[in-house]
This record gives sequence, C-alpha cells and structure tokens, in this order.
Amino acid sequence: MNRLRQALDPFLLLLIATVALASILPARGEGARIADWVADAGIVLLFFLHGAKLSREAIWDGAKAWKLHLATLATTFAAFPLLGLLIGRFGFVPQDMRAGLLFLTLLPSTVQSSIAFTAIARGNVAAAVVSASFSNLLGIFLTPVLVALLMQRSGSGSLISLSSAEGIVLQLLLPFVVGHLLRPWIGGFVARHKAMIGRVDRGSILLVVYAAFSAAVVEGLWAKVSSEELAVLAGLCIAMLIVILLFTLIVGRMLGLSREDAIVLQFCGSKKSLASGVPIAGVLFPAAAVGPILLPIMLFHQIQLMACAWLARRYGAQLEGDPVAD
Repeated sequence: MNRLRQALDPFLLLLIATVALASILPARGEGARIADWVADAGIVLLFFLHGAKLSREAIWDGAKAWKLHLATLATTFAAFPLLGLLIGRFGFVPQDMRAGLLFLTLLPSTVQSSIAFTAIARGNVAAAVVSASFSNLLGIFLTPVLVALLMQRSGSGSLISLSSAEGIVLQLLLPFVVGHLLRPWIGGFVARHKAMIGRVDRGSILLVVYAAFSAAVVEGLWAKVSSEELAVLAGLCIAMLIVILLFTLIVGRMLGLSREDAIVLQFCGSKKSLASGVPIAGVLFPAAAVGPILLPIMLFHQIQLMACAWLARRYGAQLEGDPVAD
C-alpha cells in the first residue's frame, strides 16, 4: 500500500478530481467565458514563470555533450512522433483518440521527474538537467510547428489558424521571453519561493483542465468516449512507453554512451510533459476539442511515472549491488 501511494502522483489525483468536477458541474454560458479568460491568464502566468526559472547557463550548456542531447531530442521530437503517426494508421483507434495520441507524441520531455528518476537510478544528473530543460525550451517552438505539419497531414484535427498563431506568440512565447529577460531581477524571488511557484504552476494547469473539460462535457464528451475506448487508450499508452524505453536502451548502446548518460537518454527521452501539454493544447485547439486531446497525456503521465519509478529504483539497486524488491 505504501508503494502504491508513492507511485500515484498526487497532482494526477487533483487532475482526476478536476475532470470529475467539470463532468458534474461544467462551466456554461457566462461562467464558461469567465473560466476561459481565467485559464488564458493562467497559461500566460505559467509560461512567464517558466521563463523566469530557466537560467541562461542551462541554455548555453545545452550545446555541450551534444551526442547525448541530440539523441534525447531526436527521441522526443522524431522517434515519438513517428510512433504517433504509426498508431494513427490503426483502424480500430477512434479519430479523436488518434488526434490526442499524436499530440502526446509531439510534446517535450518533463523536467522534474526526468531529473528525479535519473538521480534515483544513479545517472548523470547534471546532463539530465540540461537535456530536460533544453527539451522543454525547444518544445515551446517545436510542438506548435509539429502540430501544424503532422496533424494536418494525418487528418487528426484542427490546425494552427491565425488566431492560434497569435495565441502562441501572446500566451506562450512572449510571456516566456519576458520572464526570462526579467530573471536577473525576479530570479532570486522565484528560487526562494519554489513551493509557492510550484503551486501556482499546478493551479494554472488545473484551471486550464477545468475549462477544457467543461467545454468538452457540454459538447457530449462522455457520451462519445466509452469505457472500452479508455481501456484501448491505456493499452496504447503502455505500448508506446515500452517501445520508447526499448528504443532509448538500444540507441544508448549503439552510441556507446556511458551508463550514466544512457540513463539520461532513457528517462529524458521517454517522458512527455503534462505541464507543457495542457497550456499548449489550450492555445492550439478549439475549447470543445481540448478535453479529448488531453485524455491520452493524462493517462500517459501516470503510466510513465509508475513505470519509470520502478525502473529507476531497479537501476539504482543494481549499481549498489542490492536485490531489487518485487
């Protein structure tokens, strides 16, 4: 039971509660407009804080250990999307689900969990910080571009319109750049109040999720998604994670990476960021489409945490010569 509590992400439980609230009491009419406005403000604040937190040294250090970082980026923004396109050819996968799965594969890596699992596995923590941060930084630019290129060609749904492009600039890029430029003045405050900033981050995401699922519920989301489809979705997420974990293991050996760097490739390359996916989806897609789009990343988020927590503990125990607990 203790391990179950450790494996479950408390934030995911909050997300589930938010989805349940939106399903029972969705925002409608004027309430929906207010929820959308608050969610948009939350996205701006979220990316402003991301810019303020990322040090310039981390950006410049991204050029070092280029073989490892290029392999991680190639896994995140090339191998994963190819896997998403392949799944899109499966006839048994519903259209909305294909769109959400493809969007999932276009997202950048996580930061906190990638670094944490690398540390548990006794990997190269410094390289993990650089790879994960660099992936998140590039994702702000690359994910919308990949959505425009791949989701249109695959017929997976809505594309970047003029208003979406404006949203990317005004809600994602501009706040990020402003936050980063103000880092010399506010960086100390952000560093001293990590717990409070973390709560603001999570609160912003919950607001976006509530607004997105409210719109989807009003449009009949749960009448369109069956329990069987959710089971299929979970199975596909598990299969994707297994394929990518094996892929990163093989690539690490082919490149001759050290054990520590191979762990970085595996944990940073196999993750997808829920924190980035929620606000980006909120900007790129119509309100009613965001709920179904986010279902795969919410499932994948918990699956990746549980699987990689077990794998990291196993790697760490192997290095120390201890038996791995069942």
